[in-house]
Amino acid sequence: MVEHIDLSKTLFLDIETVCEQPDYSALSETFQELWKLKCRQLARQYDVPVENEQAAELYIDKAAIFAEFGKIICISVGVLHRDHEGKLVVRLKSFAGDDERKLLYDFAQLLQQHYDNPATHNLCGHNIKEFDIPYICRRMIVNQVALPQALNLAGKKPWETKHLIDTLELWKFGDMKHYTSLSLLAAVLNFPSPKSDIDGSKVGRVFWEEGNVERIAAYCEKDVAATVQLLLRYKGLPILEEEQIISV
Repeated sequence: MVEHIDLSKTLFLDIETVCEQPDYSALSETFQELWKLKCRQLARQYDVPVENEQAAELYIDKAAIFAEFGKIICISVGVLHRDHEGKLVVRLKSFAGDDERKLLYDFAQLLQQHYDNPATHNLCGHNIKEFDIPYICRRMIVNQVALPQALNLAGKKPWETKHLIDTLELWKFGDMKHYTSLSLLAAVLNFPSPKSDIDGSKVGRVFWEEGNVERIAAYCEKDVAATVQLLLRYKGLPILEEEQIISV
């Protein structure tokens, strides 16, 4: 299943997103109307009633998952390598802050310099194909950041995007209806849980109310570390101990 994946040439990643404005009232009139339209689409999708007065509440709860209404505040990455004793170590780093264009540009520079050949390098994440990668690409377009070759996916056939390794897709084994969280897989496959003092539903509050980007980055890096552990499990390799996970 994953025998062909070269861990030394794989960049592990995860993103954290928030709604683009602190609340619905901060949106322009145009975007308020567009968000109301989105709410009605969500109501039809999930067969639930959504009145206009609920738009403000839904903005806080849901806007962050849509690249048109949200923004990226953290991209955490991880790289596996051998230390001087030959022990496998993952080094974690985060591009984080309220300047989305800068963190996207810095991340793009990393890809261009070290991971820009899809024939030899991989990008790996949990649900990376349906969320992280499309979100990053869309926000790069919004911020006018040039797409690195590794993210230039428009019109590509499935066999041309083999450098995108999705640990959720690997677990599905063809079952497209099934979603399994990293936390559940950590419990099932017996590796350390990525759970932190916050979860995805609290990221927006921590960002807009506390301004604590460092706390969010630490949470995001735990997800990256868990993704590394998951791929190691898929490959039948020992999981990393705490001292083998380094944040830089």
